[in-house]
Amino acid sequence: MKYRHSVAQSADYLRLAVKRMAQQEAGLHPISYAIWYEYVASLNPDLQTAIDARLKERGKLDEETTCALFHKHVAELDAKTAMRIGNSVSHLVDQVSESAIDAGQQASRFGSSLESWSETLSQPAGGVTGGLAPGVEDILRGTREMQKAISTLQDRLEDSSREARVLREEVARAREEALLDALTGLVNRKGFDLAMAACLQQQAATVPGPCLLMIDLDAFKRLNDSHGHPFGDRVLATVGEILRANIKGKDTAARYGGEEFAVILPQTPRGGALGLAEALRALVAASRVKSGGTSETMIGNITVSIGVADHVAGESAAEFILRADRALYAAKAQGRNRVALAPRPTTEAGR
Repeated sequence: MKYRHSVAQSADYLRLAVKRMAQQEAGLHPISYAIWYEYVASLNPDLQTAIDARLKERGKLDEETTCALFHKHVAELDAKTAMRIGNSVSHLVDQVSESAIDAGQQASRFGSSLESWSETLSQPAGGVTGGLAPGVEDILRGTREMQKAISTLQDRLEDSSREARVLREEVARAREEALLDALTGLVNRKGFDLAMAACLQQQAATVPGPCLLMIDLDAFKRLNDSHGHPFGDRVLATVGEILRANIKGKDTAARYGGEEFAVILPQTPRGGALGLAEALRALVAASRVKSGGTSETMIGNITVSIGVADHVAGESAAEFILRADRALYAAKAQGRNRVALAPRPTTEAGR
């Protein structure tokens, strides 16, 4: 638990947080209190930096900014911390595994040397028999005991190495599962955010793209109301299957939230993105999903609307997503079951 303050400390932070909250345009609610408590308690450097930048720019925090700061720096902090811990554990496991292998090899070499030395000591000097001197016998006895200890150590090191490999695999699996949506098998919103950040950081001026598809099931509530939520889950899973089967390579398909999906195309030009969007729309429209009733009839008429945007230089991830999302709702306004292209910003369009 990160909040380990005493009652007196908490009371001081409470007074400071409430004072800060009262100076803003956002409501005095738990979300606002959470960010200001972490701010005044100096628990979250990234949050402090973000708040200071917003205050310098706008003077006060409004409701939208407050909620955005909470979701980015407070609500998702545990997930980020878990990912950092996972990376650290994986690195530590690698080091332990390498140390175990190295120690095992050294122990093996030392054991071989002791065994060779023991055999040499056991040979009578000059062909004269009569046993070894008492001191030499003690050394030989100790040497054999050391060999046994080294053999035991090697067994333990091998066990440790195996355990390290298993732990490393478990850490990798846990990291992967943390970014997956269980119903569709696509990456979840967190995985989408990470993929988008990586995509924009690695963007090269000489490579076309990236492009973004925002996909939303049409009249999904009506499907749920007519056929039940289990059917709705099967529809979502079907769309997930279609996306997984048609999104390859460096592209990322994600369940963005609810019945909305997203596809990041890091190196696809606008024309290619439009072609893929149209193909995905047609595949969903042609799909059939079992009703789940006693007759197990196949139900069709499942459609999606898709918004397509191509990134422009200097555009933030939030602006990029917003343009694709607006194109999506334009497609819905035009009658659903269609693809719409987001217009570029006016300054970009005039170039």
